[in-house]
Amino acid sequence: MKEYFINTLQIDEEFIDFFMVKAIGVKVGSNKKNYLDVTLGDSTGEINGKKWDVSDEELKNLSAIKEGDIVKIKALVNEWNGIKQLRIARIRRAVPSDDINMPDFVKAAPEDPKEMFEYVMGRAQAIKDDGLRKVAVSALEDNRERLLYYPGAMRNHHAELGGLLYHIRRMLTMGLKACQVYTNLDKDWVVCGVIMHDMEKLNELKASELGISSGYSVKGNMLGHLVMGAVELKARAEAAGLSEEKTVMLQHMIISHHYEPEFGSPIRPLFPEAELLHYLDMLDAKMYDFEAALQTAEPGTFTERVRTLDGRMLYRPTFEPLNSEDKK
Repeated sequence: MKEYFINTLQIDEEFIDFFMVKAIGVKVGSNKKNYLDVTLGDSTGEINGKKWDVSDEELKNLSAIKEGDIVKIKALVNEWNGIKQLRIARIRRAVPSDDINMPDFVKAAPEDPKEMFEYVMGRAQAIKDDGLRKVAVSALEDNRERLLYYPGAMRNHHAELGGLLYHIRRMLTMGLKACQVYTNLDKDWVVCGVIMHDMEKLNELKASELGISSGYSVKGNMLGHLVMGAVELKARAEAAGLSEEKTVMLQHMIISHHYEPEFGSPIRPLFPEAELLHYLDMLDAKMYDFEAALQTAEPGTFTERVRTLDGRMLYRPTFEPLNSEDKK
């Protein structure tokens, strides 16, 4: 039975336990000696670890360890640049006689994938515009099986079992609320844009049925999901009978939702539903990162520096939010 989880590890704590390998590689340090650089994960998160001064004999054993493997390690928890890190003394692959419970190692979205899919499909089927409805519904139908387990990213926000679907579901819920406030928005465009904006992550990323991404596909590396999404959409839009104007607008929503050239968007949003899509995407990613980081902090303390939130140390208050009962 697993005793140590990543979100409970304390500085200067020494332990022995099992973790899943998320990324692994051997590098050369400034002293010209090899060292192991590994990212380990469990159901509560991820942590980086180093095994220093790896000998040639150890390299032979380490070469057999792959992403997705369960490994047993002996390590000391230390701190580097304000972030917890493991100093690994020993590491080996798990063997059949080890007591492994796979749910301990798989981070999953907090909602049932089938229920999330039904919610998203229901919103798609409620689209009044015939062409937009056909585009969204067909994309969901064609990709149902993978959407039930695919992560939303290789690392960082929504990198978990069912993470992509969870991201879409939360964006849809927030987007529909926004339409009640900003009455100039066309709900059909918001719903269709949210459903389609990250759909090509299914082909950009390589992922197992445990929701673990092992990297990017060739097309993912060459094009990225924004370009892939715009290209794939054209064929789907033609099959749905969508006009050229609407097709281009939907493609624009996909390629502009990262907003800045350095994040892959060649142009910023040029109509309000596209602008909203960007902020829905950003908001959900940021709220996910806040929630994940604060789960590891004790009340009245600060988190470690959160790289995805500009290195900020977040504060967890000592009191429970007034609406905490609503979440139960």
